[in-house]
Amino acid sequence: MSFDGVFTHLMVSELNNLLINGRVNKIHQPYENEVVFVIRSQGKNHKLLLSAHPTYARVQCTTMTYQNPDTPPNFLMMLRKYLEGAILARIDQIDNDRVIHFHFSRRDELGDLQSLVLIVELMGRHSTILLMNNATGKIVDTIKHIGHAQNTYRTLLPGAVYIAPPKQTTLNPFTAADTKIFDVLSRIDDWQPKTLQQQFQGLGRDTADELIQRITANPNDKLRQWTQFFTAVTDQLQPSYIETNGKEFFTPIPYHSLLTEGSQITNFASLSALLDHFYHDKAERDRVKQQGGELLKKIENELKRNQTKLQKRQQTLRDSENAEAFRQKGELLTTFMAQVPRGAHSVTLENYYEENRPLIIDLDPALTPNQNAQKYFQRYQKLKNAVKLIHQQIAETKEEIDYLASVLAQLEIASPLDLATIREELVVQGYVKNRSKQRKKAAPSQPERYLSSDGTEILVGKNNLQNDQLTLKTARKTDYWLHTKDIPGSHVIVRSDDPSEATLLEAAELAAYFSKYRQSAQVPVDYVQVKHIRKPNGAKPGFVIYENQKTLYVTPSESILQLRQ
Repeated sequence: MSFDGVFTHLMVSELNNLLINGRVNKIHQPYENEVVFVIRSQGKNHKLLLSAHPTYARVQCTTMTYQNPDTPPNFLMMLRKYLEGAILARIDQIDNDRVIHFHFSRRDELGDLQSLVLIVELMGRHSTILLMNNATGKIVDTIKHIGHAQNTYRTLLPGAVYIAPPKQTTLNPFTAADTKIFDVLSRIDDWQPKTLQQQFQGLGRDTADELIQRITANPNDKLRQWTQFFTAVTDQLQPSYIETNGKEFFTPIPYHSLLTEGSQITNFASLSALLDHFYHDKAERDRVKQQGGELLKKIENELKRNQTKLQKRQQTLRDSENAEAFRQKGELLTTFMAQVPRGAHSVTLENYYEENRPLIIDLDPALTPNQNAQKYFQRYQKLKNAVKLIHQQIAETKEEIDYLASVLAQLEIASPLDLATIREELVVQGYVKNRSKQRKKAAPSQPERYLSSDGTEILVGKNNLQNDQLTLKTARKTDYWLHTKDIPGSHVIVRSDDPSEATLLEAAELAAYFSKYRQSAQVPVDYVQVKHIRKPNGAKPGFVIYENQKTLYVTPSESILQLRQ
């Protein structure tokens, strides 16, 4: 389901019950289009997330952790100036549209009561957040500046008079009289989602499909089906996460129109908890892609460069097998130099190394016979010298490729909080230049902690520094270590010297999920006690060797994350 008008209506109700009369303690802007308010209400601190993200625009309370930038953006400084310490008086939805007004009251420098409205418009790529002075109707500032050249209908700039988005003339399904609703439903012949959306305000595609299924199943009882649906979403709220046909949906109650054989439904205590679950990975991946784009591009380029280097070195190794042939050609040219014509492209000589069989030798016509012979000797000597180092160089290049592949895999599973640690690791390894000194050093990220079904602690490293710390320092020698077999991924530690089969399988699923092959089936995962693991001198971060391992085959599933503590 999209964050449509119906879901907005229900979310506003949830937030009103939770936050009204709360005081704004802190405000953060962790990302370009998202603001987080810490509001003290009902004896607790609540994090209110306002997102104007073009894809994930939403309003909700959240428990997710965000990393704030070192330098506060201008919009954030403005919000702190006007809203820190303010009281949230009420939250309104405009009609049944995706426009929400947060009404705040505060005392200004002179002690006069000031009324401010924080407006959030959830409209896809046109989503925005702005602060308006309620007395003057003028915009104090907006998270996205939109000039007249970009939008001729209205200007969203500091000092401009706020103009609301165009109002819809369709019926509000929550406030329209039953007689009007009955009249509209009675006149509909073509039961398509667009038909309902053109008659009623704020219906997303999924909501329209659900209403159509209910009404067409009982065509003589249209108004009752309509009323039952809106009574259910209002009074019998059951926030639902639905997985069906490889797709994911969030709905205020289970939508039967989305359910097929094999569909899975997970219920949540609140709409905000539902959105945290639905958007967590999606929004995190998008943020990592944006913030880690430079790292990703750098590592991909380094990986391609090393793969090309490996191919060249392997070709050199293959060429070295022909080194003796170059020496023989040089010897033959030296022995029979009088028979070698000047300016020829090749010459045929008797090869006394192979019973005088004729041998065609290619020549450079610009060189003398002696220079051609010396060229073959030089190629021979170069290959002989190269072969002494080539095996070591190939091993080093393969190690480099494995390391870079592991970093790429970690970037795929990293949270925004992990990026700083990965960058720090790459700076130390010389892949990325150190940026200007930060005002304060970020606290190192910690491994993920899980509890197996029988209560055994499982730790999962999310980057190479965590992997080294887990395996070489945190783990006891008798603990069990797991890692995908020959596949980049996380180190997993089971804190037990005798884990149950169920715990090992769950740990193996975590190892497979936090690996490059998280979307694959039957992923091989090695497991062994930590005492059988060692790290070679000078090895890259995260690289270890082990023996006496056994292998499990598992199919990773996101459901394994439910073990997280």
